[in-house]
Amino acid sequence: MTSDKAQHGIPPDPWDDLRAHTQARLALGRAGAALPSAELLRFGLAHAQARDAVHIPLDAEALATQLQALGNTTRQVHSAAPDRATYLLRPDLGRRLSDADALALRARDDQPNDGSPVDLLLVVADGLSSLAVSRQAPPLIGAIRQQAPAGWTLGPVVIAQQARVALGDEVGALLGARLVAVLIGERPGLSSPDSLGIYLTWHPQVGRHDAQRNCISNVRPEGLPPAAAAARLWWLCQEARQLGLTGVGLKDRSDGVALAARDAAAAQHRVESKASTPPGPSA
Repeated sequence: MTSDKAQHGIPPDPWDDLRAHTQARLALGRAGAALPSAELLRFGLAHAQARDAVHIPLDAEALATQLQALGNTTRQVHSAAPDRATYLLRPDLGRRLSDADALALRARDDQPNDGSPVDLLLVVADGLSSLAVSRQAPPLIGAIRQQAPAGWTLGPVVIAQQARVALGDEVGALLGARLVAVLIGERPGLSSPDSLGIYLTWHPQVGRHDAQRNCISNVRPEGLPPAAAAARLWWLCQEARQLGLTGVGLKDRSDGVALAARDAAAAQHRVESKASTPPGPSA
């Protein structure tokens, strides 16, 4: 089938095949001294989508309904930032709970019935992209639950609005969590307005800093898929429990472990296949 470009006598663009494999802006071309109109329009759309991701409020009720349908207990909290404009201008307020929610969490009425501490607490925060949270958080949390190692206790999923990463430290401390993972909307890029980040902190306490966390970024189908992100998170959690820390002292070697396991499984399969193959006729 002849392409539209060929029909109009336009030579094929050798970059078209490469563009099919990435969202990066490659070889945009030019019209005189400017960008082609099509590329300029695409840039304007991407910029508008990034702005919307920052400013559109998170539908916390809808997200809670989705997560409850997956079998999660949820509760909602709000940071000390009363609205979006304040949140963007005052990052410090996004790192602390509102007074009312801090008092409510101190009751710790979501603790397990046997009184044991929570091994991993998930805090879903709108961050700088509510779009990322609404799209990526439900499948990611489903994968986290599905891959949970035996013996690990998950706390309620806390949905936090107008929240920064450090809000998870206060929430985790009040709920007595050994580890807190903050699932947060990342700052949107011009090709990724819906990218989710995970920030893992051992023994969360107010005052923790970024060097004491591990980050898993770009969680979305076009980046790190939910199942792979959940596997990496659980690897980090188990290492964190053994070492008693997260951050710069915990190096993410989950890729190497996964490759070694894959190679070992392939080698075992070859051995089993060879053992089950009947010997050929003797010469």
